[in-house]
Amino acid sequence: MKQDVFTARYTAEWAMLERWLDAQEHRRARTNATPPEFTEIEFPARYRRLCQQLALARGRGYSPLVVNRLQALMQRGHRLLYKPPVPRWRRITDYVLMDFPRLVRANARVMWLAALLLYLPMGAMIGAMQSHPELAQAFFEPNQQANMEEMYNPGAEHIGRDRESSGDLQMFGVYIWNNISIGFKTFASGLLLGVGTVFVLLSNGFEIGAVAGHLTVIGYGGPFWSFVVGHSSFELTAIVIFGGAGLRLGLAMIAPGRRSRARALQDAGWVGAHLALGGFVMLIVAAFIEAFWSSNGALPPVVKYSVGGVLWLFVLLWLLRGGKGTTHAS
Repeated sequence: MKQDVFTARYTAEWAMLERWLDAQEHRRARTNATPPEFTEIEFPARYRRLCQQLALARGRGYSPLVVNRLQALMQRGHRLLYKPPVPRWRRITDYVLMDFPRLVRANARVMWLAALLLYLPMGAMIGAMQSHPELAQAFFEPNQQANMEEMYNPGAEHIGRDRESSGDLQMFGVYIWNNISIGFKTFASGLLLGVGTVFVLLSNGFEIGAVAGHLTVIGYGGPFWSFVVGHSSFELTAIVIFGGAGLRLGLAMIAPGRRSRARALQDAGWVGAHLALGGFVMLIVAAFIEAFWSSNGALPPVVKYSVGGVLWLFVLLWLLRGGKGTTHAS
């Protein structure tokens, strides 16, 4: 085989391998959710094929330009294939601190839509309760309303819990189960063409707004707001992220674009699963804060508000700036 025929046949393959190696070596943030040209599982076979092509080029005496290019590709592939594995703790840390915020920003449109679906009805209900307190009767049964008012009574020993509640550790488990069940329902209901996710976000927004508005109008706003300010940054933001992941599932089914509906749903499910993983971490953090910090009635409200403000600032900066200007495993 002549050199020009050899290079014409394999140039596109070498260029693809170069692009893939560039992505693996630099691991730069991707703002577009374009899948890689081939997976890491396929790389060993492609590396062996490259070595065979290099041996042919050397054996047939092709020009140094071709041989050197293949030699450089082979060396890069060798370093990647035989490098020591990244420690698991490093992969977890990189994902939480950098990869997850990047993925959230890459799906900013559905995230903003999910935020509107949650926060707009919440704010509307808080405002409506101030001018129409009787709306509480439409949202709560009499026993539910009485129990809620007892939980946030300024004289309660543990704010946010009823009298029969267990200790902090038991409540931590209860909060985890409750939070994760809401998050999973918000995400998975996106399979109903996104309508399920929209309904869950709206209903949660109205419900949270009704509780907040009612307690504020009867004079229990101080205990309530000082209770939720600590963990709400992680909890509410996680629900928004689950909602964005669910909306992406729905959009993949409604408007798959040039891909098949099955492929679009597969890609959306892959992204949604990674978003849900980060959301679960956030919900666990929220449950920990809620169990061991928020319900502590001995802490002055000013301390709770100050810490809550810092946590909100941290979450926003983490999601908006996390992973920018760095290179790491994606």
